[in-house]
Amino acid sequence: MLDRFHIVAKLNKAIDEIRAQEARALKTGGFEPILKKTRWCFLKRTENLTDNQSQKLSDVLQYDLRTVRAYLLKEAFEGFWSYTSPYWAGWYLDKWCARAMRSRLEPIKQFVGTLRNHRELLLNWLRAKKEISCGCVEGMNTNIKLAIRKARGFKSYTVAETALYHELGRLPEPQFTHRFC
Repeated sequence: MLDRFHIVAKLNKAIDEIRAQEARALKTGGFEPILKKTRWCFLKRTENLTDNQSQKLSDVLQYDLRTVRAYLLKEAFEGFWSYTSPYWAGWYLDKWCARAMRSRLEPIKQFVGTLRNHRELLLNWLRAKKEISCGCVEGMNTNIKLAIRKARGFKSYTVAETALYHELGRLPEPQFTHRFC
């Protein structure tokens, strides 16, 4: 299952790649650096922008730039998250993907390929009524890695397993780690 966080992160990465490429191209072409200091204007949600970022974004949106096209596709994709029916969300996703493929923006096309490859997993998130996230699994993986790092290596699998039970289950540390004969 894929959740909103991971999909939006991939889309933001594609948009930032387009912005960086275009900013470099404008700089080497000798044009005005209009994309300078706009990274977070394109990556943040509109309601989280500061006043300066909102002003900068509205100024940049007046230009016909590849970055602006990518940003508008991102804003259009936000409509996907409002659907509750997997059928209609799938319909919207297909229409958005077709539109994005016509954009001639290579990072966006790669993102669309990812969406198409994982379409059913993405729709599963809607079938689960948007209640399930991968956050708990990622937190558990982080705790596992931390337990392994703390131990600096285990002599056997059973010792590692016991350490993980104590770390993940928040069990108290055993008084003795070995038996005396």
